[in-house]
Amino acid sequence: MKNPIRKIALILILVILLPALFFSLYEISRLSESEEVLEEIYSNQLEAILFSVNQYSEDVVSNWQSKINLILTEEYEHPDHFMRKMDSLLNINKTINSVFFFDDLDIKKTFELYADSAEAAGKQNSNYLSGIKKLLNLNKEKLLKLYTYKRGGYNKIWPLENESSDSSTVLLFLSEDPGKVKNICILVINPLKFVRDVLGTKIKEIAGDKFIITCSEINSDGFVFASDHIRNPQVEQKKNLWIIPNYELGILIRGETIESLVKERSETGIIYISILILILVAGVFIVFRNIKKEMELAKIKSDFVSNVSHELRTPLALISMFAETLEMGRAKNEEKKKEYYSIISKEAGRLSRIVNKILSFSKIEAGKRNYHLSTVNINQLVQELFNSYAFHLQNNGFKFSFSPGEIKCNIKADPEAVSEAVINLIDNAVKYSREKKEIDMSTGTADNLVFIKVDDKGIGISEENQKKIFEKFYRVSEGLVHNTKGTGLGLTLVKHIMDAHKGKIKVVSRLNEGSSFTLSFPTDNIQRGKND
Repeated sequence: MKNPIRKIALILILVILLPALFFSLYEISRLSESEEVLEEIYSNQLEAILFSVNQYSEDVVSNWQSKINLILTEEYEHPDHFMRKMDSLLNINKTINSVFFFDDLDIKKTFELYADSAEAAGKQNSNYLSGIKKLLNLNKEKLLKLYTYKRGGYNKIWPLENESSDSSTVLLFLSEDPGKVKNICILVINPLKFVRDVLGTKIKEIAGDKFIITCSEINSDGFVFASDHIRNPQVEQKKNLWIIPNYELGILIRGETIESLVKERSETGIIYISILILILVAGVFIVFRNIKKEMELAKIKSDFVSNVSHELRTPLALISMFAETLEMGRAKNEEKKKEYYSIISKEAGRLSRIVNKILSFSKIEAGKRNYHLSTVNINQLVQELFNSYAFHLQNNGFKFSFSPGEIKCNIKADPEAVSEAVINLIDNAVKYSREKKEIDMSTGTADNLVFIKVDDKGIGISEENQKKIFEKFYRVSEGLVHNTKGTGLGLTLVKHIMDAHKGKIKVVSRLNEGSSFTLSFPTDNIQRGKND
C-alpha cells in the first residue's frame, strides 16, 4: 500500500508542484525588473507632462513675439500709432512689465515702453535702462547665436540671468523690424504673475484629477503655485521652467508616490502568486488525500471480502462436517450427538449474526434502515441479553457479570437496534480477550444521560486506532487485533444506531489492559422509577 501511495505523491510533486513552484519563483524574481520598468514608465509619463507645460509657456511667449513682430512690420502714418499698439499689447498682457528695442550689436537705445507710467519714472531714475544694456553686453555671445539661429530660419527666445533686485525675468529675441532699427527686443516679465495668471489654468487642465503639478523657485521649500492643495508634498519629478530659469516645475501622483505605487503592485503580485501556490498545494494535497483514501478503502474492501469469506467459511465448514457426521451415523452415543447438534446450532447462530451484520450495513448504506421507537426499559433489555449470553460465555471460560443501575429508566428507543449494538460490543469483547476473560455490563444515569457500559480485560486499542475504529471496514492492521478475523462492521453499526437515537458512543482503552465502551442515550421522554 505504501509504495503506490509514495509513487502517486512523487508523480503529483513532479508533474504539478515543481513546475508551479519554478514558475512562481521565476515570476517573483522578475518582479524587481517589472518594478524598474514601471518606475521608468511613470517617470517618462511625468516628464512628458512637465514637457507639455514648458511647451505651453514657450508657446505663450512665442505668441507675444509674433504680435510684437506684427506691430513692427505695420506701416504707421504717425509714431503715436505705434505707441498705442504697444500700449494695447501691454494692457492685454499684464505679465509684461516693460519692452525695450535696440538697434544692431551696438546696443544703442531706440525705444522703451513700460506698462505703468509711475514704474517707468522709477526705473529711469534708478538707471534701469543702463542695467538692461549692461545685461545685453554680458550676453553678447547669446545675441550672436540668436543671429546665427535667425539666419537658419529659427527665431529663438532666450531668457537671460537677471541679477537685479526686482526678481523680474528678462527675455531676449530678435524682431522682424524691416528697418533694422528695432532689431533686438527685450521683454521684462513678472515671473510670479506669469506662473499664476498665464500658466495656472493650463497647469490645472494638464494635471487633471490624477496628478498635482507645482511651481517653485529653485532652492526654495515653498510653492508659488500648485494645481491642488497638498499637505506633505513629495515631488516625484522636477524640471526647470524654460522661460523662467530660476523657477522649476514639479509633479507628483495624487495620493501616492511612484515608489509606493510600484511597491503596492509588487506586493499585490507576490500575494497573488502566493495564493496561487497555496491553491496548487491545497489542490495537490486534496487529490493525494482522496487517492490515498480510495486506495485505503479499496484495500479495506479487499480485506473485508477476505475476512467475510473466512468468517462464512469457518461456520459453514463446521456445520457441513458435523451434519455429515450425524447423517452418516458416526456419532458413538447420544452425548456426542448432543454435542454435535450444539456446535451446529452455535455455528448457525454465528453465521446468522454475520449475515445480519452485512444486511444491516447494506440497509444503512442504502438509507433504508428504519427504526421503530417504543418505550424500552434499559435494565430489563440488558438483563435479557445477559441471560442469553451468560451460559455460553461461562462455558468458554469467561467471567460474565451485569450490574443494573439503581434507578429504573424507560426511554424511547428501538429495542432490536439497541440489542444489536450491545451484542456487537459483547462479540468484540469476546474476540479480543486473551488471558483475562472478564466482561462486565452495567447500566445507570449520569449527567442527564442513560448509559449502557461494556467493560473487558482484553488486548485494548491504541489511541491512534481509537479515532478510526468506527469507520466502515476499518480493522487494525497490526498486532493481535489484526490476527482476529472480523468484518470490520460491528462498531460502524453501533455508531449508526447511536446516531439514529441521538446518542453517543464513547471508548476508553489502553493496550494490554482492556477496553470500556459506553452507549449514552439522551434523557428526552425518560420515565424514571425505583428498580424492582
